Amino acid sequence: MADVSHRGDLAGHPDVSEMRDRYARVLGGRDVALVDGPVFLVGLACAVSPWIVHFAGSQPALAIHNLIMGAAIVVLALGFTAAPARMYGLSWAMCAMGVWLVIAPWIVGSGPDAGVIWTNAVLGGLTFALGLACTAVAMRSGRRRHGAT
Repeated sequence: MADVSHRGDLAGHPDVSEMRDRYARVLGGRDVALVDGPVFLVGLACAVSPWIVHFAGSQPALAIHNLIMGAAIVVLALGFTAAPARMYGLSWAMCAMGVWLVIAPWIVGSGPDAGVIWTNAVLGGLTFALGLACTAVAMRSGRRRHGAT
């Protein structure tokens, strides 16, 4: 039976360079890991906002709109977590979604009150800001991956 009690440095391991390369590949797209959680929370807040702010009854079209937009943001957040290298190319879409959330009460809704306007403005602004953060970091990590500084 082999002695496995010795836990030493892996520097002498024959596959150390391959393990380092694999580790770098796995973590290569995780530059925006701190943004994944807030994006998920903003999407969740957007999805449930009609019932929190109590405009689901007075603005049914806007309530469904916010539910769908929130679900889409949550799906983006889950994609950013599951496949970051592929999904951060879509981070610009969050900026567009943020702008749309700000103007949606007047386009989708009918006669929105101050609570509806403020809710969508704050959620849209946060979505836009998080989209900009994701886009900026994705561009920076893309430049690093392609050899530029």
